[in-house]
Amino acid sequence: MRSFRTVGVAGVVALAAAGLAACGGGAENGAEGDGTLTVWTLEDNPDRVAILEDIAADFGADAGVETEVVPVDAAQFNALLVSSAASGDLPDVMAALGLDGVGAMAANELLDTEAPREIVDGLGAETFNPAALDLATVDDTLLAVPSDSYPTVLFYRTDLFEAAGLDAPTDYDSIMAAAESLQGTDVTPFAGFTTEQGDFQGLALANGCELVQEDGTVTLDSPECVESFGYYDELITEHSFAGEQDWDAVRAAYLSGQTAMAMYSSYLLDELAGQHENFVPSCTECAADPAYLAKNTGVVADIGGADGEVRGQFRMQSDWAITVTADPEAADFVTYAMSDRYLDVLSMAPEGKVPDRLGTAENPTEYIDGWSQLPIGTVKQQTLADFYPPEVLDALTDPQGDVLWWAVRQGHAELLGAMLGELPVENAMNDMLTDAVTPEEAAQQAADQVREIQESLG
Repeated sequence: MRSFRTVGVAGVVALAAAGLAACGGGAENGAEGDGTLTVWTLEDNPDRVAILEDIAADFGADAGVETEVVPVDAAQFNALLVSSAASGDLPDVMAALGLDGVGAMAANELLDTEAPREIVDGLGAETFNPAALDLATVDDTLLAVPSDSYPTVLFYRTDLFEAAGLDAPTDYDSIMAAAESLQGTDVTPFAGFTTEQGDFQGLALANGCELVQEDGTVTLDSPECVESFGYYDELITEHSFAGEQDWDAVRAAYLSGQTAMAMYSSYLLDELAGQHENFVPSCTECAADPAYLAKNTGVVADIGGADGEVRGQFRMQSDWAITVTADPEAADFVTYAMSDRYLDVLSMAPEGKVPDRLGTAENPTEYIDGWSQLPIGTVKQQTLADFYPPEVLDALTDPQGDVLWWAVRQGHAELLGAMLGELPVENAMNDMLTDAVTPEEAAQQAADQVREIQESLG
């Protein structure tokens, strides 16, 4: 099973910050460091770790500094962070850190908040996706260097839609119209998560439903959010599969041809093309053509809300963060990884690492072009460009509006991190989907629990 949850650290980093203060600062405060550049990575897949180790070794050889890559299990990240900060032994660089983790660490003064802007300006801010930079910026301060993202998108069967005379499912109305039209046919209209909030969050953001305002006011019980809860309730309870649906279930439903629409991350792209040995398409047509689904799948990355407005794209962003005690070489390492070795970083999983740096000043599309030609999946023989037309790849790399994320854009990432321990939205969603509460009650329940979490943060 592939897991995609980002790491949140609110609720524990306050202790880490206290320990850090007690132990004193590092290189930034006059210390010379221990001579070793330490890079933690949340990419703990062995193949991905090996690529990062190769990058670090080459950098170390050129810079004359010893480097160490430490893969960190997401489940152990919080505890390891606390113990490392308490002992004054934070890493220099954190790779593949989610936005909730970035925001929470910044709120507790564990990050160097000057280095990211220096790195981005040195590389050329104009070479980055502006939406990615905006999402990593709070109060005009760039907290981390955006590396790559994977969007949550709506995959749909173009052959089935064409046969039924349906418009592409680009907004609330057209998605529901397609679901209603396909109900009772040989396929289940829609597949989406019931065990975690990712798909719901993407659709809610598309409808203008925000978790919190800039002034801290929780807004999950707003009319837009109530409407979003009701919309997802109808999609799942009337036009989807019975029972729980997680990553594995949604993927299996689409790969087997049992559903016409599925909300999933871009990590599905290699699997649709038959390029992942563990997840092979098994639809009826796939026996004769393993790439049938790739050829007959449309991608909607920017979904419009009930009013039809496209507000942006829901993406999980991976960032490079530099800690407040980092050695001076940390910034040089991130610069190296985001330039000379950037395509190597993206090669870890091109289908799930959409570049946030688009190119260079000399060649503005260098990295987008190179990314589309990287071997995908576990087979590693063909590329995204071999299977998907430019319009599909453009939808992934060029959001029509903002990159959408709850709480981060409003400067309250620490709240999002704290929610990971309580799961207020997932709990409310589950109660709604099991008919324990109405959509209105679910929205109120989630909002009330978020307010309690907010109060606990002080």
